[in-house]
Amino acid sequence: MSPHAVSRRRVRRSVAAGLPLAVVAALVVTGTASAEGHHSQARVTATATLGDIPLGTFSNALLPGTVADDRGVDLGGIGSDIYPAGRKGEFWTVTDRGPNGQIKVDGTKRRTFPVPGFDPAIVKIRVSGDTVKVLDSIPITTSRGKAVTGLSNQAERDETPYTYDAQTPLSYNPNGVDTEGIVRAADGTFWLVDEYGPSLLHVSARGKVLTRYVPKGLNLKGADYPVVEALPSVLLHRKINRGFEGLALLPGGDLVVAVQSPLSLPDGDAGEASLTTRLLRFSTKKQAVTAEYAYRFDPVNVVDPSEDDTSELKISSVVAVGRDKLLVEERTDKAARLQTVKLTSSANILGSRWDKDTTSPSLEQLDDPAASGVPVLRKRLVVDLGTVDGVPGKVEGVALVNDRTLALINDNDFGMTDGTGAFDAQGRLVDSGIETTVTYVRLPHGI
Repeated sequence: MSPHAVSRRRVRRSVAAGLPLAVVAALVVTGTASAEGHHSQARVTATATLGDIPLGTFSNALLPGTVADDRGVDLGGIGSDIYPAGRKGEFWTVTDRGPNGQIKVDGTKRRTFPVPGFDPAIVKIRVSGDTVKVLDSIPITTSRGKAVTGLSNQAERDETPYTYDAQTPLSYNPNGVDTEGIVRAADGTFWLVDEYGPSLLHVSARGKVLTRYVPKGLNLKGADYPVVEALPSVLLHRKINRGFEGLALLPGGDLVVAVQSPLSLPDGDAGEASLTTRLLRFSTKKQAVTAEYAYRFDPVNVVDPSEDDTSELKISSVVAVGRDKLLVEERTDKAARLQTVKLTSSANILGSRWDKDTTSPSLEQLDDPAASGVPVLRKRLVVDLGTVDGVPGKVEGVALVNDRTLALINDNDFGMTDGTGAFDAQGRLVDSGIETTVTYVRLPHGI
């Protein structure tokens, strides 16, 4: 789709009885990447694309009346994560908080929410040839079945939400979530992570928030669902928009959550320059964090040779590949590398001096944490996706199809861009042209 297209292609839509939504996406052909090169190298074996589904149509089919004007935005953003749904080619995905961008006003960037009524949703998809089809969608709701929305939670801690043109402030919403990772438990419920708190959410099979677990001391008031302060207070120092992003379900039932970027300890400058972030192990039985681990990024120019800004490093996906083994995605917006780590009891820093925000120097300030006695997780590189032809930018979700095949999904940001040119004079989206895709990558060796 051209970034400057005046009109949008519409798709046939049907609402299936008994389902909140069953939308069949339009076919957008991207073709299947050829297996060029030597067979010992990782290669793309297939690519499928989500067609254009008007965001208002999508949202109002789930919760009628939530979106009055979608401003020409199509469904996107479902690439926040991807998790196998059981049947071949089927996956659970989740949107983030919805269309959002940044516009600078008087020298200060303002966070815009062009479709403030948008409600984050769990979306079940099927990869069929070169098409991504939406099979089912589940709105994330409060205890009373209302939209949680994706709006910022707390003044001073979160960015002030603004209208699409960055001129009018919107109200904060303590129910709002910026959902990222998703897994589905054996009982049919979902676990999600959120960047605002950061928080871990337990959600019913039909999307109702059962419990939101947040850091101790967050003091989130006014939410229309249970909020439990069960996470380490050090997480209060998460960088804005860089809370939890990766989530894995271990075979024994425990969860592992990843802090997207290093904490701002003792301040933002330290966090921007740091190569050390954190993983947490959460017991769903105890409803408590049982371990915390230090994870060390590779230098930014190793992950992405075109980048020299360390703060661009992020963890976007973690996948269980064994009882205590994870596949971890280190990325920038243009490149990504997948590493494996093993979670050991000897690497647990929960409750140690490195888990306290009064420690000086902080974990984030250490140039060589291991030399200071920090048990940093040991890594093994599985694949450098930046060297694999056909892999899109901004891959945020990784799923294991089998021991040698990965499914990757990108976040297309709902076609949004930053700046005043994101919308035309009529307030309609000037689409970036970036589509949501699922890409299969075949590895030369098993994980």
